[in-house]
Amino acid sequence: MIKKTFCLLSAALILAGCSQDDANTPVTEDIADRARQIAQSSIIVDTHIDVPYRINSKPADIAEATDNGDFDYPRAVAGGLNAPFMSIYTPASLEDKGESKQVADSLIDMVEGFVANAPEKFAIALTTADVRKHHEAGLISLPMGMENGSPIEGDLANLAYFYERGIRYITPAHSLSNHISDSSYDENRQWNGLSEFGVEVIREMNRLGIMIDVSHVSDEAFWQILEITEVPVIASHSSARHFTPGFERNMSDEMIVALAKNAGVIQINFGSTFVTQAARDYGDARSAAGKVYLSEHPDLTQSDLYRTFPEIYASENGPLPFATIDDVLDHFTHVIELVGVDHVGIGSDYDGVGDSLPVGLKDVSAYPNLVEGLLRRGYSEDDVRKMLGENLLRVWKAVEAHAAK
Repeated sequence: MIKKTFCLLSAALILAGCSQDDANTPVTEDIADRARQIAQSSIIVDTHIDVPYRINSKPADIAEATDNGDFDYPRAVAGGLNAPFMSIYTPASLEDKGESKQVADSLIDMVEGFVANAPEKFAIALTTADVRKHHEAGLISLPMGMENGSPIEGDLANLAYFYERGIRYITPAHSLSNHISDSSYDENRQWNGLSEFGVEVIREMNRLGIMIDVSHVSDEAFWQILEITEVPVIASHSSARHFTPGFERNMSDEMIVALAKNAGVIQINFGSTFVTQAARDYGDARSAAGKVYLSEHPDLTQSDLYRTFPEIYASENGPLPFATIDDVLDHFTHVIELVGVDHVGIGSDYDGVGDSLPVGLKDVSAYPNLVEGLLRRGYSEDDVRKMLGENLLRVWKAVEAHAAK
């Protein structure tokens, strides 16, 4: 009886256009395998990876496997990463010293050096077409974004200069208010948003074809930017404030809705302190303790504190409560429920958030884990590909098209 039933099933499959071999194929697909296939075949754009500043502090050859950090070529290939935006980060303290432009230039030189040293692995991407061309050629694109507008140094001509050097987005401010914009991290709101010069910066970025990044700016600056800009904007590495009430560095629901109406995209930051309130509380307490520690050790710099104090703090207060990959996925789901799947992407902040990366997303080899989580939540392959990179490429393309006119 069993044999007869099997034969009848086989015959039915053949009549339906299937072979008997297909009948023996498991109906349930391995989601993890499918996630890896999607990660390897999609264009994955991560709009914020702090490799240059990391290498500036601790030199290493990222074309090969490295002993530390979150990014290197082998891990990027394993994760399917195609277009990591190299963050050209200048500390806020450099503005008063007049050293911002010099440091930015040195970091751009470094990224160009990555390509010169391994042209078979990396290529500078200046356009969305470059990203697609490099993907087809099996190269990892290295577009660049400037985190902190201080290197503009009050001269609009420097915007064109940095555009020619390859900068394709600029974050107007970082941890302190500067000559362009107030910062979400700084209680000193000297401009109540943007300075007069900052308004001109936004217009000139539109004209040149440089994406505007609203991560780090104050809420007031965000709303002013949306009033001024003629093109979509991005939040290159911000998460949803819904999960971290009062944390201005993340975006409120109202801001996410406005960003979507602007056709922009929020790129989710993976750092645990951006993702869960428990990690946020721990991070705030550690920061407060760090300020005291720094005052007691005047020989240390802020960079020294960033590298060494977390371990000191953890030895007395326990480890940071890491977020999980599901916590990160909750931010994607929240944005999608608010405004749809076309307005969310990846801005991990790898190499920029220290020890706070979530379980399951510890370095750039882990994007397939994110894809698997999105698939398990019921998102289609097309939707996943949008989140991995196509949403960001759409915004970048719109900025290019506006500048071309």
